Amino acid sequence: MLSLQHISKYYQVGGNKNYVINDISLDVDQGEFVSIMGPSGSGKSTLLNIIGMLDEPSTGFHYFADQAVHQLKEKQRSALYKQYIGFVFQAYHLIDELTVYENIETPLIYQDVKGSERKAMVADMLDRFNIVGKKDLFPAQLSGGQQQLVGIARALIAKPKLILADEPTGNLNSKQGEEIMELFRKLNKEDGVTIIQVTHSEKNAEYGSRIINLLDGRVESSKKF
Repeated sequence: MLSLQHISKYYQVGGNKNYVINDISLDVDQGEFVSIMGPSGSGKSTLLNIIGMLDEPSTGFHYFADQAVHQLKEKQRSALYKQYIGFVFQAYHLIDELTVYENIETPLIYQDVKGSERKAMVADMLDRFNIVGKKDLFPAQLSGGQQQLVGIARALIAKPKLILADEPTGNLNSKQGEEIMELFRKLNKEDGVTIIQVTHSEKNAEYGSRIINLLDGRVESSKKF
């Protein structure tokens, strides 16, 4: 599904290259659940953003769904990730001016899904996450756990093949965090959704079928379960 070959990301500082990611090669199969760990500054979020095509590597080759991403124009990359990838962020990234319903609906508008179909799909998501009663509220009126559920519902509504989650339980209490991780496990096992998460939590990492440890922009270790 995904193959990174000798990916590096660096910034030119004076005459020196400051590497955020240094020569990472990584293959992820359809249906895997991969956890990426490492200390702050090890390149975890940058790697996730490159996988999700939100950022471009300085060097290397990136293949996703049989496409050579490194050869695509920005518009083509954007179309590819909107079709296949759902993002879940620690900071939720909900749109403050939109209601819960409208936030969840947004990806479908980008994909030109017809109005009646959008209505049915959003209703299904609201029901699935038990947030029907919150549909007309704005993000500021929700708890952190509820906002994260809305973020996940929005990520899932377009039926992505891959979910990228950056510290998805970082702002939640332990019970809410556990519920989110169980939801990811269910999506992975029952729906076959491929998940790549960045996490500081050993406990959350163990939900994955593989743990990759980064250090100073390189893969320090990779362990399958």
